[in-house]
Amino acid sequence: MHAWLCENPIGVDALTWKELPTPTPSAGQVLLKIEAASLNFPDLLIVQNKYQMKPELPFVPGSEYAGVVEAVGEGVTHLKVGQSVACLSGTGGFGTHTLAPAKLCMPLPAGFPAVDAAAFIMTYATSHHALVDRAALKAGETVLVLGAAGGVGTAAIQIAKAMGAKVIAAASTDEKCALCKTLGADATINYSTENLREALKTLTEGKGPDVIYDPVGGEFAEPAFRSIAWRGRYLVVGFAGGPIPTLPLNLPLLKGASLVGVFWGDFARREPHANAAMMAELAQWYGQGKIKPVIDSTMPMADLKAAYAHMGSRGVKGKLVMVN
Repeated sequence: MHAWLCENPIGVDALTWKELPTPTPSAGQVLLKIEAASLNFPDLLIVQNKYQMKPELPFVPGSEYAGVVEAVGEGVTHLKVGQSVACLSGTGGFGTHTLAPAKLCMPLPAGFPAVDAAAFIMTYATSHHALVDRAALKAGETVLVLGAAGGVGTAAIQIAKAMGAKVIAAASTDEKCALCKTLGADATINYSTENLREALKTLTEGKGPDVIYDPVGGEFAEPAFRSIAWRGRYLVVGFAGGPIPTLPLNLPLLKGASLVGVFWGDFARREPHANAAMMAELAQWYGQGKIKPVIDSTMPMADLKAAYAHMGSRGVKGKLVMVN
């Protein structure tokens, strides 16, 4: 097998494509032949030693992937050789093969292509957990999605629309806003050229959005929170924009609003049965055509460093997927 190995987490340039022995699965593991692996923001942080999870060195990055089971370890009964699965394990995806925890593998129904499957779990699970569980989104409410053309943003648009909400998608270019419209957004805001607060005031007739989905952080967090509706819920999803914002705590007070943390990974660990039910619902929605990952492009696994550079340019719409 071959894989991108991180032996020194000082950045993408330190990754090396190496031939490694193909491993044998231990108890509770499966050996997967990887067909596709998506590139997510944590995959950048982890090779820079900036992510909250710091794996033992050396490691193979690539948190999310899909492939075919080639061998199963002792005690694995719900998966079999030849079965197609998707997995989000945090590491291991950027190679030709990996050992995956069987309990984290999602069996794929027929007609679920590997490229879509590799771009599915992180974005849709995060967005569903955020909007449905943490925000208790109701039909007819208004959702503002920041960073709406990115992976979790495009998933949030689709899930909010499936829930019967009105969606305002905010992104940094007219091209990205146009993409959001094709996904069902009712209105868009280009926050590079428009004043976010004024645009929200106009689009909501002064009421403000009921739910704000923020995977970006940075400079738009405070103006967005200042625009939130009474009893609004502000979802803290991530900080792809870089700086972690410092919000004045009088803002939740004045609006009777909630600042709500979203950590899907720990939700899945602490509440596995609820997470399994959520994933089953998402797979059903995919089969019904309600949700479908937006794929910016696919690139050969050998071009991983170029894919990292493309992601860093902030020009990605949806997900980048590496394929073998």
